[in-house]
Amino acid sequence: MDNLPPTDHFSTSSDSKTSPTVLLLYLIPVIGLVPSLWTVYFHQGSREQLAVSRLSIILGFTWVLGYLLLNTGAGTSEFFALRLLILNSFLTSGYFLVNVWLIIRIIQGKSYRLPGWSSLSERLLRK
Repeated sequence: MDNLPPTDHFSTSSDSKTSPTVLLLYLIPVIGLVPSLWTVYFHQGSREQLAVSRLSIILGFTWVLGYLLLNTGAGTSEFFALRLLILNSFLTSGYFLVNVWLIIRIIQGKSYRLPGWSSLSERLLRK
């Protein structure tokens, strides 16, 4: 078991051909969804690229879905409108901060995996 190469985290070994700048592209909030979708749809790239792309897609679509639902709720409710808009701003800030945090971790050479989210992205978007 100890001889197996790392598959679920970013490795800086010489056999890894994935450039950190490519991984950073996938994690740019909102804009990174396009190259992530392209990579996963056409199944191109290394394991790290596919894993980061899947994670980016799950985070992005969760944010879009939450954003739309909270905006719709704020538009239809008079009593909860302000509360839902504040919750929407927290959701958006959280999405951007998680992506920035993951970018910093990749620059430092650390793991890009998020507990729960990474395994969810693997289960939902694996071909």
